Amino acid sequence: MIWKDATVAITGGSRGIGRETALRFAGLGAARVAIGYLRNDAAAEKTAEEIRERGAEPVLIRGNVSSDRVAKEFGELEPAVLVHNAATGVIRSALETEDKHWDWTHSANARALLSLAREAAPGMPRGGSLIGISSLGSTRVLENYVLVGTSKAALESLVRYLAVELAPRGIRVNAVSGGVVDTDALQHFPNRDEMLEMARKRTPAGRLVEPKDITDAVVFLSSPEAAMVCGHTLVVDGGFSLPA
Repeated sequence: MIWKDATVAITGGSRGIGRETALRFAGLGAARVAIGYLRNDAAAEKTAEEIRERGAEPVLIRGNVSSDRVAKEFGELEPAVLVHNAATGVIRSALETEDKHWDWTHSANARALLSLAREAAPGMPRGGSLIGISSLGSTRVLENYVLVGTSKAALESLVRYLAVELAPRGIRVNAVSGGVVDTDALQHFPNRDEMLEMARKRTPAGRLVEPKDITDAVVFLSSPEAAMVCGHTLVVDGGFSLPA
C-alpha cells in the first residue's frame, strides 16, 4: 500500500472534510494519522477511535492552528502527507469587519499553511505532499465572505510559491477548492438554507459536493499518479462555477 508505515496529518481533522480525510487515509494503510482540532474534545476522541478501528495510530493535536506550538507539533511528526483543512473566519460584509477579524481569519486560513510548511518540510520524505483546502470564494464573490474569500485567495497564491520552492525537495504542494459542502461550517452563515438550495439548483452534477468528494481529490493529489501536478488548485464543485 502506498501509505503503509506513513504518517498523515490533517489540521481541522475531527469533523467534516477533515474527519473524512483522516478516516480515508487510515483505511488506506497509514500507520499514523494526526488530527488537529481547536475545542471539541468529544469529536476529536470519537474520530481518534474510528482511526484506531481502521488500524492506524491516532495522534491528537489540540490548539489554534495559527500558533507556533501547533505548527511545531505537526512538523515533529515528519508527515508524508500534510493537509491544511482547518479554517475559521468572521462572516460579515466588508464594511462591518474590523482589523482584528482580518488578522484572525488570515492567520488561521493562510498564514498557518506557511508556518506548517516551515516546520514540516525539512522532515518530509521525497514524494511527500502538502495540500491546502480552499473554496470558490477565493475567486468568486460570495455574500459576507470577504474575509474568508481573501484568505483562501492568499492560500492558493501561497500554494503556488511553496510548490516552486519545495519541488526540488521532492515535495508537491497543491490545493483543493470545494464547492458548497453541507458541513458544520455552514452553520455560521445566516443565509445557509438559501445557499444550499441555490447550490442544488445551480450544480450541473445534480447534487451538493460531499466531504468524500474533497477527500477523493486529496488522496489523488497525494498519490504517485499526481507526481507531475504541482502548484495546482483542483476545483471540485460538480460544475457549480461554470454557468454564467
